Amino acid sequence: MQRIGMLVRDARRHRGLTQQQLAERLGTSQSAVARIEQGGQNLTLELLGRLSEALERELFSVGPSGPTHLRVSGGVPLRGSVTVKSSKNAAVALLCAALLNRGRTTLRNVARIVEVERILDVLRSIGVSATWDTAGRDLTLVVPEQLDLAGIDADAARRTRSIIMFLGPLLHRAPSFDLPYAGGCDLGTRTVEPHMIALRPFGLEVEARGGSYHAAVTAPGTADRTIVLTERGDTVTENALLAAARTDGTTTIRNASSNYMVQDLCLYLQLLGVGVEGLGTTTLVVHGKPVLDADVDYTISEDPVEAMSLLTAGIVTDSELTVCRAPIEFLEVELATLAEMGLRYRLSPEYLADNGHTRLVDVTISPSELKALIDKIHPMPFPGLNIDNLPFFAVIAAAATGSTLIHDWVYDNRAIHLSDLTRLGADVRLLDPHRVLVTGPTHWSSAEVVCPPALRPAVCILLAMLAAKGTSVLRNVDIIARGYEQLYERLVEMGARIEVFHD
Repeated sequence: MQRIGMLVRDARRHRGLTQQQLAERLGTSQSAVARIEQGGQNLTLELLGRLSEALERELFSVGPSGPTHLRVSGGVPLRGSVTVKSSKNAAVALLCAALLNRGRTTLRNVARIVEVERILDVLRSIGVSATWDTAGRDLTLVVPEQLDLAGIDADAARRTRSIIMFLGPLLHRAPSFDLPYAGGCDLGTRTVEPHMIALRPFGLEVEARGGSYHAAVTAPGTADRTIVLTERGDTVTENALLAAARTDGTTTIRNASSNYMVQDLCLYLQLLGVGVEGLGTTTLVVHGKPVLDADVDYTISEDPVEAMSLLTAGIVTDSELTVCRAPIEFLEVELATLAEMGLRYRLSPEYLADNGHTRLVDVTISPSELKALIDKIHPMPFPGLNIDNLPFFAVIAAAATGSTLIHDWVYDNRAIHLSDLTRLGADVRLLDPHRVLVTGPTHWSSAEVVCPPALRPAVCILLAMLAAKGTSVLRNVDIIARGYEQLYERLVEMGARIEVFHD
């Protein structure tokens, strides 16, 4: 019922209707529409039909539905402005962090994406109360005294890599517990050993067998501890922070990630009363408290990866476009790289995000003649070029004159998925599983492509289709919903021609 409610809410917003206006079309009350959108209203087939008619959209069909596909009529410049939504990666970290709090946690401006819903399915299955407000943007979580860890939704847990971040908070809740193996995008083999190294000083030992992590917890050996992370990973740092927050004494985390989602987590922990020093640096000092009991509200910051996605859409379609509320601190290297390639852009004066910390700007880009960089483009931990932003440079490089080497040293086979750009006319040569050579400028051509099984490369194919004249088809696009909220509708509002269809 909640998923149907989300579908009704999204369709209503897409039509520009208020709840009261939809209620008038249905001949019911605004409160009834609010209950429908919250999943608290029983729905008959007759009411479902009336909803479809009122929203002028076929919302529901009887029988099994096939995968979602996109039909893209490209070669059309975008226009106007678009606002960056909140961070998916910060949202999932904060959902896991809510397990630390005995009080009420209200997270504001939460992305309504599949990844968030999967984590919520897991949290609800172990007894956490998670309630959306009537607008569907703010989420209130209340954690029970006793968690039902035996009742965990294993299917939802296995479909998200973020489940690994349950280890940090749960080691404070039970002497032993099981978690299903972490899943997520198909990006090659990624070891969880850095997480184990980070969590052993807190008394956690994990054995992997039978499709699950079997965790056992003993008391930490010392009051104060220093942890040197072998990988400056975002989720590894977050797991160490979650473990340290409720561990008495002082924990020093060295080689810590200082990326955007880690900063959001630190700000939330400070609201809970945890002392966190070194925000934005690679050394974090955490003064833990065994009991965290506070009613807190936190507004999640904007997503720099979505901002880069939207900028890329404007760049490859040769558009004049403004991307509003872009977190500039986490885009400075990307914008400097684009400036070297010849992109013309201007920034508004800086202003603060609603969390009172993150610096935002509005970025306006103009049609530009791009040229390839002499040096390779590669990611680095923050403050370097963001790992998740690297794939977008393959699409941008295809629009530039000359050859650009893209080196994705982090993932085992994500670069392979970028070779799908050749289907649309790009000259992309795979040198090895980590490197591609992109030569442009590309005369994009329409094609039918099956979505690669990785989020960012899938979005890259969609953005290239926006630049390709003619009609392209992108099949099996469900993976894009893992990390983007209403991406197609927002692109359409900027002038893109995208049609969603099913087999």
